[in-house]
Amino acid sequence: MAAVRLSEAEKVYIIHGVRDDLRLDGRGCEDYRHMEIETDVVSNTDGSAKISLGHTDVLVGIKAEIGKPKPMVPNEGYLEFFVDCSANATPEFEGRGGEDLGVELSNTLYKAFNNRRSVDLRSLCISPGEHCWVLYVDVLLLQCDGNLFDAMSIAIKAALFNTRISKVQISEDDEGGKEIELSDDPYDCMRLNVENVPCIVTLCKIGHRHVVDATLQEKACSLASVLISVTHRGTVTCVRKMGRGSLDPESIFEMTEAGKRVGKSLHAPLMQLLQEEESLGKKRQKVGFLG
Repeated sequence: MAAVRLSEAEKVYIIHGVRDDLRLDGRGCEDYRHMEIETDVVSNTDGSAKISLGHTDVLVGIKAEIGKPKPMVPNEGYLEFFVDCSANATPEFEGRGGEDLGVELSNTLYKAFNNRRSVDLRSLCISPGEHCWVLYVDVLLLQCDGNLFDAMSIAIKAALFNTRISKVQISEDDEGGKEIELSDDPYDCMRLNVENVPCIVTLCKIGHRHVVDATLQEKACSLASVLISVTHRGTVTCVRKMGRGSLDPESIFEMTEAGKRVGKSLHAPLMQLLQEEESLGKKRQKVGFLG
């Protein structure tokens, strides 16, 4: 993970500010930085989104391909995640450092999103035991200024909302085999229900308090953090402790409750923004670097 080095005086200054609920950029402990979201930014995907969270930029593209269901769940499709840590984001991502981090991020995203409580995987099934839709979610980290998990989860939810999957018709040939026909009409498509898709909230323990959406400077003052995946109803789908420091039970409980509260409040404005952007249609002005 990208990191910065701070002097002891700088760390004390940040810790004392967090103690008084006043961070370096003027935010409170449970406030996010300014966020910009744009969907449908990559033309050769079935769904895409770009998010800027402070100076953290993440691009997500989703491709739907027909595959074979997994033997344990023959009536469900599934998601595959791949995270590319661009060396342009930070020199630390160059070589093995970026590859190892990409695998770690991909595994965490898989646990948080690839379950029936988050995504309606049954709707991705075409023919039980034979064919299903596989959603390949490619995440590209363009710039890193802390809080990668939160930015990625929001971008993934926005990209899933933007995803359109062609409708399928199954017919039998003369020999009894099944043939799959995809609709040529771009408007004859299936949309995913992203209502239960979670958002990830990362809480970093700094001193005796915790903060949401930590910058790299604040991350350098934290020895432990908790990653919580929360749905719009406040249901927790995944919890992971990160960092080499320890957390007492009281801190874990407080951070979990804060994560559920903050995560639940993220969904309504996010969905409202995505629906408003979609309602503009072709009138929407693309403002990102791909516009």
